[in-house]
Amino acid sequence: MTDTGSGRSLPRRLRDAVGVVGLVYLVLCAALLGWALVVTAGDSSGESMAGVIPVLVTAPAGLVLLVLPDGAGMLVAAVVLGALVNAAIIGWCTRALRRGGRPDPMA
Repeated sequence: MTDTGSGRSLPRRLRDAVGVVGLVYLVLCAALLGWALVVTAGDSSGESMAGVIPVLVTAPAGLVLLVLPDGAGMLVAAVVLGALVNAAIIGWCTRALRRGGRPDPMA
Protein backbone atom coordinates (compact mmCIF):
# COMPACT_ATOMS: atom_id res chain seq x y z
CA MET A 1 0.00 0.00 0.00
CA THR A 2 1.20 3.47 -0.81
CA ASP A 3 0.14 6.55 1.08
CA THR A 4 0.63 9.58 -1.16
CA GLY A 5 0.10 12.08 1.67
CA SER A 6 2.62 10.66 4.15
CA GLY A 7 5.67 12.74 4.85
CA ARG A 8 4.41 15.83 3.04
CA SER A 9 3.73 19.02 4.93
CA LEU A 10 0.41 20.82 4.86
CA PRO A 11 1.70 23.70 2.67
CA ARG A 12 3.09 21.17 0.17
CA ARG A 13 -0.21 19.23 0.02
CA LEU A 14 -2.14 22.50 -0.29
CA ARG A 15 0.12 23.67 -3.12
CA ASP A 16 -0.36 20.36 -4.89
CA ALA A 17 -4.14 20.68 -4.54
CA VAL A 18 -4.67 24.31 -5.58
CA GLY A 19 -1.42 25.20 -7.33
CA VAL A 20 0.83 28.17 -6.75
CA VAL A 21 -1.68 30.71 -8.08
CA GLY A 22 -4.43 29.30 -5.84
CA LEU A 23 -2.07 29.40 -2.87
CA VAL A 24 -1.24 33.06 -3.53
CA TYR A 25 -4.99 33.74 -3.73
CA LEU A 26 -5.54 32.03 -0.35
CA VAL A 27 -2.76 34.08 1.25
CA LEU A 28 -4.28 37.28 -0.17
CA CYS A 29 -7.72 36.34 1.18
CA ALA A 30 -6.27 35.53 4.62
CA ALA A 31 -4.42 38.86 4.72
CA LEU A 32 -7.53 40.81 3.72
CA LEU A 33 -9.65 38.97 6.28
CA GLY A 34 -7.10 39.70 9.01
CA TRP A 35 -6.99 43.35 7.99
CA ALA A 36 -10.78 43.59 8.01
CA LEU A 37 -11.03 42.03 11.47
CA VAL A 38 -8.38 44.38 12.90
CA VAL A 39 -9.97 47.47 11.37
CA THR A 40 -13.43 46.44 12.50
CA ALA A 41 -12.23 45.70 16.04
CA GLY A 42 -10.55 49.12 16.21
CA ASP A 43 -13.66 50.97 15.03
CA SER A 44 -15.63 52.13 18.03
CA SER A 45 -18.64 53.35 16.03
CA GLY A 46 -19.60 49.87 14.83
CA GLU A 47 -20.07 51.13 11.27
CA SER A 48 -16.95 49.70 9.64
CA MET A 49 -17.40 48.47 6.07
CA ALA A 50 -14.01 46.72 6.00
CA GLY A 51 -15.71 43.30 5.94
CA VAL A 52 -17.04 44.02 2.47
CA ILE A 53 -13.60 43.80 0.85
CA PRO A 54 -12.84 40.13 1.76
CA VAL A 55 -16.37 39.12 0.78
CA LEU A 56 -16.00 40.75 -2.63
CA VAL A 57 -12.59 39.12 -3.15
CA THR A 58 -14.17 35.71 -2.51
CA ALA A 59 -17.18 36.34 -4.78
CA PRO A 60 -19.26 34.56 -5.99
CA ALA A 61 -18.96 31.79 -3.38
CA GLY A 62 -18.45 34.27 -0.52
CA LEU A 63 -21.58 36.17 -1.51
CA VAL A 64 -23.67 33.00 -1.60
CA LEU A 65 -22.50 32.04 1.88
CA LEU A 66 -23.14 35.53 3.22
CA VAL A 67 -26.84 34.68 3.61
CA LEU A 68 -25.89 32.78 6.76
CA PRO A 69 -27.02 34.29 10.08
CA ASP A 70 -25.47 37.62 11.02
CA GLY A 71 -22.26 37.92 13.02
CA ALA A 72 -18.49 38.06 12.77
CA GLY A 73 -18.18 34.27 12.89
CA MET A 74 -20.45 33.86 9.89
CA LEU A 75 -18.50 36.52 7.98
CA VAL A 76 -15.29 34.61 8.65
CA ALA A 77 -16.95 31.33 7.62
CA ALA A 78 -18.25 32.87 4.38
CA VAL A 79 -14.83 34.28 3.48
CA VAL A 80 -12.93 31.09 4.38
CA LEU A 81 -15.29 28.75 2.53
CA GLY A 82 -15.54 31.14 -0.43
CA ALA A 83 -11.76 31.40 -0.64
CA LEU A 84 -11.34 27.61 -0.53
CA VAL A 85 -13.93 27.07 -3.27
CA ASN A 86 -12.41 29.76 -5.46
CA ALA A 87 -8.86 28.49 -4.86
CA ALA A 88 -9.93 24.99 -5.94
CA ILE A 89 -11.42 26.44 -9.13
CA ILE A 90 -8.30 28.54 -9.76
CA GLY A 91 -6.13 25.45 -9.27
CA TRP A 92 -8.28 23.44 -11.67
CA CYS A 93 -8.10 26.21 -14.28
CA THR A 94 -4.32 26.62 -14.00
CA ARG A 95 -3.81 22.86 -14.36
CA ALA A 96 -6.10 22.79 -17.40
CA LEU A 97 -4.34 25.74 -19.02
CA ARG A 98 -0.88 24.37 -18.27
CA ARG A 99 -1.76 20.99 -19.71
CA GLY A 100 -3.17 22.48 -22.94
CA GLY A 101 -4.48 19.74 -25.22
CA ARG A 102 -2.78 16.89 -23.35
CA PRO A 103 -4.91 14.54 -21.25
CA ASP A 104 -4.74 14.96 -17.48
CA PRO A 105 -2.53 12.22 -15.92
CA MET A 106 -4.34 12.66 -12.57
CA ALA A 107 -7.79 11.88 -14.02
